[in-house]
Amino acid sequence: MAKTSVIARGKKKPKFATRAVRRCFRCGRKRGYMRTFGLCRICFREMATLGQIPGIKKASW
Repeated sequence: MAKTSVIARGKKKPKFATRAVRRCFRCGRKRGYMRTFGLCRICFREMATLGQIPGIKKASW
């Protein structure tokens, strides 16, 4: 879980567009971020397993 100050800093509009840091809205993690869902890979997997993301289900074969 990211510190509150780091999350707040990430929400501010950057001076240049390339400096924007996208963060997971649940935990604030910046690595492994998926733009289409706004989640990091860990939160995405947790929510997909619980069925909280519509249209996504865990594959099993």
